[in-house]
Amino acid sequence: MATKSTIFKANVQIADIDHSYYADHALTLARHPSETDERMMVRLVALALNAHQLQSQLAGDGTLGFGAGLSNPDDPDVFLRDFTGRTRLWVEVGQPEEKPVIRACGKADEVLVYAFSHSAEIWWRGIETKLTRPQNLRVFRIPTEASQALTTLAERSMQLQATVQEGVLTLGNSSHSVDIECSVWK
Repeated sequence: MATKSTIFKANVQIADIDHSYYADHALTLARHPSETDERMMVRLVALALNAHQLQSQLAGDGTLGFGAGLSNPDDPDVFLRDFTGRTRLWVEVGQPEEKPVIRACGKADEVLVYAFSHSAEIWWRGIETKLTRPQNLRVFRIPTEASQALTTLAERSMQLQATVQEGVLTLGNSSHSVDIECSVWK
């Protein structure tokens, strides 16, 4: 019998000062059995960094959420869809292969990749020239130390505060916080 996903609940208070976006999000994350806490928390970071687009692009009339992720490779890790079902934002985390990223660029208005882990630079050197054509693709690097530190925040029930100021996300709970400043690779 297959192992089931583990369900995590997160109440995230987002204060995105850079984009004047302030909202509370009650989120449910299903962590696939092969997914690490680090990857799951990077998905949460990606959502927090892009939550402002719910207001700035769709005036609040859309859906921001988590896709099936590892359970379905044809689904984004994080998405923003308008009321017609059109995918405005497709987010992948980790080190995806070239073909799924290019396919996502054809399905969404904007595609973002958040690479993390110690091997991200090697992955990027191998794939960078293959991803030059898509104009709606941006690639970011989350520092390894920051992505690993996020695991201290992972709990089955999380109360988190996310503050974005001057391009830096501070994600924390009542006892720990992690500062994340992404590098832009593309």
